[in-house]
Amino acid sequence: MKLQQILNSLQKLHPKEIDLSLDRIKKLCKKLGNPQDNLKYISVVGTNGKYSTIQAIRAILKDANINCNIYTSPHIQRINERFIYNNEEISDENLVKLLAEVEDINAGEAITYFEILTAAYFYNAKKFKNNINLLESGLFHRVDACSIIKSNLASVITAIGLDHLDWLPKNKRTIDQIIFEKTSSLLTSKIIVSKQNSNETLNKIVSSIEKNSSKKMIFGNDFNYSLNENGFFYYEDKYGGLKLPLPNLEGEFQLSNISSAIATIRNIEDINISDQNIKSGIKKIKSIARFSEIKNGKLKDLVKNNKIYIDGSHNPLGASVLCKHLNSLECNKHIILGMMSNKNHVEYINYFKDKISSLTTVDIPNQPNAINGEDLMKKLKNLKNVNYKKSVKEAINSIDLKDNDIIIITGSLYLAGEVLNLN
Repeated sequence: MKLQQILNSLQKLHPKEIDLSLDRIKKLCKKLGNPQDNLKYISVVGTNGKYSTIQAIRAILKDANINCNIYTSPHIQRINERFIYNNEEISDENLVKLLAEVEDINAGEAITYFEILTAAYFYNAKKFKNNINLLESGLFHRVDACSIIKSNLASVITAIGLDHLDWLPKNKRTIDQIIFEKTSSLLTSKIIVSKQNSNETLNKIVSSIEKNSSKKMIFGNDFNYSLNENGFFYYEDKYGGLKLPLPNLEGEFQLSNISSAIATIRNIEDINISDQNIKSGIKKIKSIARFSEIKNGKLKDLVKNNKIYIDGSHNPLGASVLCKHLNSLECNKHIILGMMSNKNHVEYINYFKDKISSLTTVDIPNQPNAINGEDLMKKLKNLKNVNYKKSVKEAINSIDLKDNDIIIITGSLYLAGEVLNLN
């Protein structure tokens, strides 16, 4: 209860949920003694794949007994997920103490929720100066609270696509502007560019970072991977090739994220990682709500012998990646969909048009900024077999499942969190 009370208090410090500026976070961090300085960072920016890439880096480093701190957003089930120190999630008690201290030092000054959480992360991270901090940028890197660090070991640019357009001026809601926001202010160190959805996007990213004097590793040029049908995949860069086991994760897109993680680690001189650490580490990658199968619990009981998955994709790029994976599965697919109001609902679901057996829209509970499931259904009238049910449980029960059919719950990380808490 104490944790929720202080979180509610922090949310009231600024009238806007998001206010793109660095002045407030810099001011608070100065009061805190600039804890973000003199720490080791690997920064991860992009639209999709940031969380998965961080989890891959984490697993490999952990196998080599290298301690990590991790800052990601948003969380899925518990806010504690955003605060990882020494590879362990912070406890409720310690998080309350941390946030209370930072709130006290902030002294009621206007600051957004994300900004004060970020400052709190830095403030606690200074206790672990030898750890590597895996830092996921929030909305737009150029004006994101995470960008106030002064140096890092490397920056990873994951897949970039159209998302959060409502935070950009109407005349700048383009892929070019998003690339600029995410890449134009990267620090000079090393830059790893992950596999992109198109060569056009990749070329625009390369052009954007051209004047940055960092050493650059570009997917397709400096590192690559290929999938083998015999249960392994190949990774290759200038240091040589690796025959690697497949991770305990579904979807070829995960191999792209893992390859970026390997490229990052292999190109940081201060990190001593063996090939065996990489092979062992990728088998231990854990990922929440990234095409994750629900293997037990209340929802699994409802589908019996059928499989049910949860995926947090919520933008057209995520939809295209998910659709590609679903197309590789020879079975009937049923989607349960809940989305936030500010997303491109029609473009998202059009990727699945004529490729799924049914679509059931649902409400996302406890999210005032979510679109009502019934309204979402009405927007998707061009699809066949579209239904609305108030809850995920009702939606599952309404689906006429045949042998080997699967259900995918998708459209929002917030929906994923509610589902996992329900389960």
